[in-house]
Amino acid sequence: MSAAEPFLSRRPWHDLPPALAPLLRNRLPDLTTEMVQAIRHEVRGYRQPIGSAVARDLAEAVGLAATQFTELIEDPDAPQHHYVPRFRRLGRLEYLSGRGMEGLQAAYRIGARVACRRYADVARGAALPGDIAVPLSEAVLTHIHALAGESVTGYEAARAGTTDEVLRSRRTLAARLLERRHDPLAEPLPDLARRAAWPLPEQIRCVLLPASGKVPGLDADILRVSRGGEVHLVVPDDRLLTVFEGTGAAVGPAVPPTEAWVSLHCARLAWRLGRVSAEDHLSELHLLHGSPIGSLLADQVLEPLRALPRGKAERLTETLDALLASTGRTAPEVATALGIHPQTARNRLRQLSALYGDRLDDPAFRFDAQLALRSRSPRLSVLP
Repeated sequence: MSAAEPFLSRRPWHDLPPALAPLLRNRLPDLTTEMVQAIRHEVRGYRQPIGSAVARDLAEAVGLAATQFTELIEDPDAPQHHYVPRFRRLGRLEYLSGRGMEGLQAAYRIGARVACRRYADVARGAALPGDIAVPLSEAVLTHIHALAGESVTGYEAARAGTTDEVLRSRRTLAARLLERRHDPLAEPLPDLARRAAWPLPEQIRCVLLPASGKVPGLDADILRVSRGGEVHLVVPDDRLLTVFEGTGAAVGPAVPPTEAWVSLHCARLAWRLGRVSAEDHLSELHLLHGSPIGSLLADQVLEPLRALPRGKAERLTETLDALLASTGRTAPEVATALGIHPQTARNRLRQLSALYGDRLDDPAFRFDAQLALRSRSPRLSVLP
């Protein structure tokens, strides 16, 4: 039911003499000026300079309401719905101006108070027959109640429409941030962020969450988009990182907004490794990303061990890793790292020397071997 329904169901204007209408119309300039002055005096939000948009809207609205009231006295049954958009616009302007409805509702009440008193003065001054003060006040209050209802409708519609637009803009913003290649002709990112009411932070993190995952405590500052059974979140700061523990989510590292796709890429690799925080495992993620090449490199480096029995090959691979990681490359260091007897370590080192020869002293080979062994570890950890 529309807020204009009081015009249809309650018509106190039938109890007013039609002769009052021309009397009020002749006085409307003075009457509306008095109403505007009272509203500006009592409602802080309308104390704008004369000539400002707010002052013009206020004067127009008061004049419109007074004109409609006189028309209702002349013909209580005349259609009035053409006024509805005008008063809904007032509510919409209040919302778009960042104000609540309190000021406009107060303005309606003040205008009604002044109207009741001054309209009664006009009626008495014209010596109209009978006591019309009571029906006149009822008519004014009924009228103002209907107008206020239409403004509330306009306000709520503007809020709902803006909320929908903000949500759409936020989904668009999330998708744009996560694009690896940006369209140079697309709307500038700062402009899109303003439409989304999402100030661009200096750094963001992306979170990959399975669609079935549930994370309580997420607030409206987090952008989200669903893609292929996954939920991608863009988190503007570090406030909520702890809430992802135990949810099956993976959190990417902090990056500038223009590099959001990198954070999401790291989060996806971390998820494949079963890690929550990608930032704590960047070297593993880097190696995992190049795992096919890492596999070839590992095969190349470990080729001398291929002919050995599997158990022996694994032990020597472990020893080679400890040797490369040691500072002095001595048997006691290797023994301590592996938890074996120093003599066992010496035996293994002799075997490695026989297999690799001078390459163990070549910095280039040592680098390749370390890279191969590190690549081998994350690659194996994600195999089914």
